[in-house]
Amino acid sequence: MNVPDFAAAQYTRALGAGLDPHEYRRVTDGLATLSAWGPAFFDTGHAYLRRADQAASPVSAGEYLLMAARWFHAATLAPYAQAHRAAVEADHALGRALAALEPHARRVSGEGFTGWLRGPADAVGTVVVVPGLDSAKEEFLDLASALTARGLAVFTMDGPGQGVLAAATVFRPDYEQIVSRVVDALGAARVGLVGLSLGGYFAARSAALEPRVAAVATVSGPFRLDWEELPPPVRDIMAQRAGGARAARDFARHVDLTALASRITAPLLVVDGGQDVIPGVTNAEPLARLAPHGTYLSVPHGDHLLGNARPDWLAPLADHFTHHLRGVEA
Repeated sequence: MNVPDFAAAQYTRALGAGLDPHEYRRVTDGLATLSAWGPAFFDTGHAYLRRADQAASPVSAGEYLLMAARWFHAATLAPYAQAHRAAVEADHALGRALAALEPHARRVSGEGFTGWLRGPADAVGTVVVVPGLDSAKEEFLDLASALTARGLAVFTMDGPGQGVLAAATVFRPDYEQIVSRVVDALGAARVGLVGLSLGGYFAARSAALEPRVAAVATVSGPFRLDWEELPPPVRDIMAQRAGGARAARDFARHVDLTALASRITAPLLVVDGGQDVIPGVTNAEPLARLAPHGTYLSVPHGDHLLGNARPDWLAPLADHFTHHLRGVEA
């Protein structure tokens, strides 16, 4: 894929992650080849680090650091030999940003996961944000903000094969084991899960098999995958994250919620975009239909991750957790 086509394909995702559209265009318009993507985004992240170092207040520094984290993460979206270095930089920038802006935020790590717990210490519910195929905790900062604004705590995480852990770990289909460890580590009384893209499968599977999940939502999550039909770029990314093509093929065979949907007893919200059509991916409408307490929100003009339709789903999703974890109307 050439640079203009790739940049256009990633545009709404980049905006959904919080990148400025004009800066995104300036950076991508200057790229001659796709191999220049990672270095250009990495350099932009470092420009924000320099702004943070020169900022006149901790708040300004923190805001620049958040933007740096976003750019470092976005550097990993195209093939990039230094992707792990960019993921580490994103992780460090996010940690520095939270130290400046939310000093009560707490790093929580365990076997197979790491992330940041944010929000009120006395929150009645905690939402765990589960990333997907090539996303990471730095991509969904606005979702975390929407949840904390409603009085909930949020744990934004990287799991096996994701974000800062991608270089040393691989995908595993039994993600509920990771979620159980997260719930143990957080010690929260009421836990919700929201999974985005492939994270929707991880969240739905975990909600079916981990009884402590009190509410769940998926955004652009798959109901089922067909390895043979998946586009080559998706298979390539999955092979990188799963530990090779054979492991990725085996992993994809596990991504099927048919037998698990009826076991999701927690209130479930499924969000899909009507323009989100990927060969080999069965979107999650059947999940909402088969789950005992499923609700389906389809946004006709929404694309994958619905970065072009955030007003149509972000607030309703946050309110879903507010209602079911706090027990009150949002």
